[in-house]
Amino acid sequence: MKTIYNIGIHIIGFVLKIISVFNHKIRLGVLGRKGTFETLKKNISQNDKTLWFHCASLGEYEQGLPVFKELRKDYPKHKIVLSFFSPSGYEIRKNTDIADVVVYLPIDTKANAKKFLDLVHPELTIFVKYDIWPNLLIELKKRQLRAILISALFRDNQIYFKSYDCFIKNALFAFQHIFTQDSNSKSLLNKINYNQVTVSGDTRFDRVFNQLEQNNTLDFIETFKNDKLCIVAGSTWPEDEAYLVHFINQLQSNEVKFIIAPHNIKDAQIKKLKQSINKKTILFSEIKNASLEDFQVIIIDTIGLLSKIYSYGDIAYVGGAVGKTGLHNTLEPAVFGIPIVIGENFKHFPEAIHMTKNNGMFSIQNTDNLKVILNLLIKSKVKRKESGQKNLNYIKKNTGSVIQIMSFIRT
Repeated sequence: MKTIYNIGIHIIGFVLKIISVFNHKIRLGVLGRKGTFETLKKNISQNDKTLWFHCASLGEYEQGLPVFKELRKDYPKHKIVLSFFSPSGYEIRKNTDIADVVVYLPIDTKANAKKFLDLVHPELTIFVKYDIWPNLLIELKKRQLRAILISALFRDNQIYFKSYDCFIKNALFAFQHIFTQDSNSKSLLNKINYNQVTVSGDTRFDRVFNQLEQNNTLDFIETFKNDKLCIVAGSTWPEDEAYLVHFINQLQSNEVKFIIAPHNIKDAQIKKLKQSINKKTILFSEIKNASLEDFQVIIIDTIGLLSKIYSYGDIAYVGGAVGKTGLHNTLEPAVFGIPIVIGENFKHFPEAIHMTKNNGMFSIQNTDNLKVILNLLIKSKVKRKESGQKNLNYIKKNTGSVIQIMSFIRT
């Protein structure tokens, strides 16, 4: 398996270079990885004390951020290296103040692993959730460098738990400790005789709960909302938007405001969405000098505002579960104590399963379902309050993961 993996990883690197000619996102990663070692050489010396944080993408970065912030405070004299594999993480957080150096993780060849660790030489390494790269992790273990995995979530069909695969499985044993989101993940690790495990829960709960302590004020949203009931639709895809637009267009009342923050903010998609709505609609990029209170719909054609925008919602709709793209972050609106509506494809999202069973979240299968649920929530302030409070209580109940992780690191 080791030989097959190492041959395969070289082939993958080659294939990515070919595909990058035709795919902008992959091209960003391929070009970015070319500069990784040079960036590290310029910014890290052999005398520096360092920490290394690795996240596959933006979601894992947000998940690990509460821990990263605590480590930043605990190790003020250390340089922090933050690596991403995906451009969707690197391109958005390449200027984050949580790290001194932000780079793309190189392809996981044995040579790259040795060179990367020669340059970074971390005293502590934190991986978030997954993105288990065997050559890097086994090299960490050979050098007896401390590494932990946080917010891990495993399934029994993953390769780590197959009896025939020793090389990939051994990568997990490079971690001094693994903090899992649930007891099932712990049981799976125990079955392969990995026992340095703690069920600490998901650090995302701590992350979103901290949002309540932030300044979430957005003056343009306050003006737009104008004290009316507001439905915030976040991270929507075309499948979600088809349902939402159908509801918006048939709604008779002008007393309900809608904020739509699409996942895809490319010009063509935004233009198509705006043209499909027959209510008075404005884009975020058009709001300068506009009388926002006169509009019923605003489309957010930028990134980075959604977590604050949810604070203005009376009802949230979270995209991704109507189609098969994957449900987006439902914890962000939940922390503001509002009911949430999603599509039907959410079986791989534990938090959505819990909140729907708890009647704080509502799953819809078609436009008729959406109409029934939204009309119920619009008309009943009591229902909105009860459902929203259940979501907030769920968040509160599941915080505390960061405390457990930091307690272990500090010992």
